[in-house]
Amino acid sequence: MIGKASAGFRTRSRAVLCSTLFFGLLTCGTALPASAADCPGHPDALGTSRTLVVDPREHTKIGTMQYAETLPLRDHEVVLTFDDGPLPRNSNQVLAILAAQCIKATFFEIGEMARSFPDGVRKLRDAGHTIGTHTQTHPLTMNKMPIERAKAEIDDGIASVKAALGADADTSLAPFLRIPGLMRAEAVEDYLASQGIQTWSADFPADDWRHISSQRVYDLAIQRIEAKGKGILLLHDIQARTVAALPRILETLKARGYRIVQVVPATPDRPATPTEPQEWQLHPTSENVAISHWPKIPNFVFARTDMLASAAPSDFEGADGELLLRPEPFDRVNRHVRGVPLPQEAPWPREWLLPASSAAVALPVPASTVFELPELPRPTPEAVARLAPRAKPVVVAEREPPEAIAARVGNSPRALRGKNRIGHGKQLNASHKGRRGTAVAAHKGPNVVHARRGGSPKHLAQVKKRNV
Repeated sequence: MIGKASAGFRTRSRAVLCSTLFFGLLTCGTALPASAADCPGHPDALGTSRTLVVDPREHTKIGTMQYAETLPLRDHEVVLTFDDGPLPRNSNQVLAILAAQCIKATFFEIGEMARSFPDGVRKLRDAGHTIGTHTQTHPLTMNKMPIERAKAEIDDGIASVKAALGADADTSLAPFLRIPGLMRAEAVEDYLASQGIQTWSADFPADDWRHISSQRVYDLAIQRIEAKGKGILLLHDIQARTVAALPRILETLKARGYRIVQVVPATPDRPATPTEPQEWQLHPTSENVAISHWPKIPNFVFARTDMLASAAPSDFEGADGELLLRPEPFDRVNRHVRGVPLPQEAPWPREWLLPASSAAVALPVPASTVFELPELPRPTPEAVARLAPRAKPVVVAEREPPEAIAARVGNSPRALRGKNRIGHGKQLNASHKGRRGTAVAAHKGPNVVHARRGGSPKHLAQVKKRNV
């Protein structure tokens, strides 16, 4: 009760304010957001703030996902669009959600779906939504197929939706079309424009046609709306994930101050909403940007245009019909402009007499000796022998007898140190020396046979030890 009283008070206060400022200081004809009275049973409904009337022939392509222009929306205004219906199982739930919030949206219907479920198309009309088309079979090759086939897809889709609407199809169907998959094709867009049909893209999708969760659909929708601040939202009423995410999307939009706008086509009885060209840009140039205050270049119209005279051959020919290179008029000696000297006179003659164009300039032919190289004498064998490096003689070591190796190893310092550590007498050392010498002499291993003369006793002892 208190809510209704406060709402009535706000309405009466606005009426008094508008009647007071009647000198054009305030415009009261702007559509207001839907109040509780406009949505019975839903006092907290988001509602539809206003209706935007557009002329498809003035702006043939909209949606910044692909085109330069979009709908002339104000900040925090959103247009809801749904593709691919009708599909009763999910489309009816979408209609119920929108009805609970008193929201009007735009639906792009497929011809085959309209033929299969004509009641779904009529429900859209009865609920007051805007109805557009989405081709006959939803092909994803509109950018590749022949133009005649593309025309058939467009025309058949329109005919199918009109057949579902019935007698008032001409007034109920809007000349709006969205190409399946947003596949751009210049020939298709030109054909739509020639038929007075406006091509719709979008400003941000929610990716609800992909295999993602309803939570992800909600997140993408809100994030992308917040990123741009306004625009056309692309959804699909045939998807269950969209049905699950839509209530939360609308609830968040209302909580963050967004408003829903319905778009309808202009008719002779319903003129287009007045707009400025910059309003059809998603983010037009702000007044805070310096370029917006920069003087615009005027469009001059010249009533009389004088042409500069072209140079004649007589301006370049001398007395005898020869071309002359005249000195530059500013090239004077010792001339200064504000203390800066100009180029001095060149040391070469000021005028060159060039031969006439018919005269051929002949250059001297070079002699054959210019390209000849002198033949160098070949070196003699004696000279080659003198220049060749001398080879060092190869010294081949003779094989050392085993007896000499055994005697030298027995008298090595290592053998003597071993004798002292044992602690035996000279007789034991002599017998031990004799046995080891005999063993070394009897050994025929490769390491001993190939040892070089004069090798290290230490090395020979190690070799013997490894071979035992």
